[in-house]
Amino acid sequence: MTNGHAGQAGLLEGVPLPALLVGPSKHIVATNSEARDLLGKGIDTRHFATILRQPQLVSAIETCLSGQQPQVTTYQGTAGAQDTRFEVTCRYVMEAGAASRGAVMVVFRDVTDLATAGQMRRDFVANVSHELRTPLTALTGFIETLRGPARDDAAARDRFLAIMQAEAGRMNRLIGDLLSLSRLERDGRVRPNGRVDLCGAIESTLRGLGPVAAKRGVTLDWQPPADPVEITGDGDQIRQVLTNLIENAIKYGREGGTVSIRLAQSDHDQALRRPAVHLSVTDDGPGIDPVHLPRLTERFYRVDSHRSRGLGGTGLGLAIVKHIVNRHRGRLKIASNVGEGSVFTVILPI
Repeated sequence: MTNGHAGQAGLLEGVPLPALLVGPSKHIVATNSEARDLLGKGIDTRHFATILRQPQLVSAIETCLSGQQPQVTTYQGTAGAQDTRFEVTCRYVMEAGAASRGAVMVVFRDVTDLATAGQMRRDFVANVSHELRTPLTALTGFIETLRGPARDDAAARDRFLAIMQAEAGRMNRLIGDLLSLSRLERDGRVRPNGRVDLCGAIESTLRGLGPVAAKRGVTLDWQPPADPVEITGDGDQIRQVLTNLIENAIKYGREGGTVSIRLAQSDHDQALRRPAVHLSVTDDGPGIDPVHLPRLTERFYRVDSHRSRGLGGTGLGLAIVKHIVNRHRGRLKIASNVGEGSVFTVILPI
């Protein structure tokens, strides 16, 4: 390593990103600790193409070496089982005291989160478009039929209007859930400061969902604790959590089954490391394959898409629940096995 490269190598340690130098001989002449963690410990003095094997990065470094012009490209890495994506900047730097000899500094910036967020936005737009297109297509078709062949068919008209009303309601629920998510993302960092009577909120929710439970023959088993339970929170959002969880248990649990709602207080919850209340909603339905559990709170993720849409679901209910629980600095836990029912537990600080 020349004195110039040695000095530049010392400077690399001050770069808070993976960085290395490629000399005129195309060998790696210096690295910092972050680069060695990313690419391996034995990369110094190696030809850069044997370490950085991806064609677009090799080409960018060679172009920078020959033309001394900055280059920007990408590098795909791995962190355990997860793929990572880096934006790589190549800059030609001169050796100290040398008029014509230099090296290419290669700096890696991890943009995995940005790439993931971008993909999530694209997926979100695609999902919303799909969810809206289906009812809109149905409405358009029924309108054309009512204006044409079924113009004078009273029975068909009544049947089509009922379907149109259901599809319009589905779009309305979807838009309402999207607006709820938008508000939650806007206010997510602001902790609520109201006081919420959980027992009262549960009883109010159960009264509202009574007709839904009766339609499926579901028994709502609520055993209130002996003492009132109050938490700091947003009353409307807590009722939204209760409605989503209990209604899901009614709709996706066993027809004619039982949905149990329980409240329990803990003087020191391990997850929150403070006093907390545990709210659990349990059904005795078909259960959920554990493979689906990690993704249940993703937007538009459905275990059974056809059944969910048939029951009026938007695919956003559990995503809303997760956002509300996060805003309240709580935790959401889901446990289920096929044939054994499901338990959704919300842990909230008192």
